[in-house]
Amino acid sequence: MAAARASYGLRFDSGRLCLDLLATGGGRLGGEPVERLGSPERLRDWLVGAGVVPAGTPLDGVDAGWVGTFHAARELLQRVVHAEVDGRAADADLERVNALAATAPPALVAVRDGDGTLARHVATAPGCDALVGQVARDAVELLTDPVARGQLRRCAGETCSLVYLDTSRGRRRRWCSSEVCGNRERVARHRRRATGGCG
Repeated sequence: MAAARASYGLRFDSGRLCLDLLATGGGRLGGEPVERLGSPERLRDWLVGAGVVPAGTPLDGVDAGWVGTFHAARELLQRVVHAEVDGRAADADLERVNALAATAPPALVAVRDGDGTLARHVATAPGCDALVGQVARDAVELLTDPVARGQLRRCAGETCSLVYLDTSRGRRRRWCSSEVCGNRERVARHRRRATGGCG
């Protein structure tokens, strides 16, 4: 992925934590793969933004090794989820997902904030394996829930490979994001019409 272009817009619109991880490396810009987790800082932002850990969680241990571990988990989940969408078996990869999911999650505690409300905090600084395991557990829950699994869709965008959960009314959602791929498709259709091409 060294040639991948950086895109700093993290996406949290797929409908599931594990699919949000896939969105950190899916899609294309100008024909090149998008990499949204290219640094420890970006991984920290994603962990908080995706709700893997509460805001304020100490993530000082996040380094290039963590980034590599999350990239490997993302590639594994990409194969498993796409195989499921395509109706293919991915048993060897599924065993690896199950092994990741077996890792104990970070312990959460309820702590009173300054205004007296209770807030989630982690008991101790979480390790990389615990956080990857949390994402893998979400994938196991998704893939074993027949209703949710039936809502998995691949984006209809020409240059997009993202998978999302279609919870729209009538299950007619076509794009991972109407604002991103949907808008790109509308612009392309308008250009084709303006130049006399097929629309």
